[in-house]
Amino acid sequence: MNKSILSSVAVVAIVAVAGGVWFMNRDAGGGSTTLGSAEIATTFDVVEMIQGNPDASVQVLEYASYTCPHCASFHANQYQQIKENYIDTNLIGFTYREVYFDQPGLWASMVARCGGEMRFFGISNLLYENQQGWARAGDGAAISEALRNIGKVAGLSDAELDVCMTDADQAQELMAWYRSNADADDVQGTPTFFINGEKYSNMNYADFVEVLDEKLAETN
Repeated sequence: MNKSILSSVAVVAIVAVAGGVWFMNRDAGGGSTTLGSAEIATTFDVVEMIQGNPDASVQVLEYASYTCPHCASFHANQYQQIKENYIDTNLIGFTYREVYFDQPGLWASMVARCGGEMRFFGISNLLYENQQGWARAGDGAAISEALRNIGKVAGLSDAELDVCMTDADQAQELMAWYRSNADADDVQGTPTFFINGEKYSNMNYADFVEVLDEKLAETN
């Protein structure tokens, strides 16, 4: 068995254990504070991934899963236009929070976060663009190997991926963070959005623009 396959098996084993611990302890509590629509955890050492202007009068929060087809469609279409017209122009702040409805979604998040804040959104785009390939690669080892390949396309080394994808403590931290946020904001499906604290389901670009422009007019 070669090194890459051994690494994939290690990822599956370690993160599966972390996931099992999480599911057994879903009722465990965590600290929280008010932000936007509801309460979110503050005791977790997880970096928020933000684009655009964090001080803008309009803030968008997206909850999404890397294994969600609707999320992949949103990021291929509406998100690209929102990024060009609202995020890159600093009209809004945009925060992306991962949802872990399944273990492959967690593994994908660990790869995306392995690149740090500078690479996170670029790796996220690759994950969504190639979702049909890696998410349906087969068993856990095959999915893990496909995710590693995406990480390497993004410029991550095997050594970096070995560290990131076998970090059981980080896996448990991420899952607890997700659970606390999702419970507080009552996230039942993806993608789910909060715009200045108001909850929205998936929208086409025209509807998104209508809401953003209305919020911008109210706050400027």
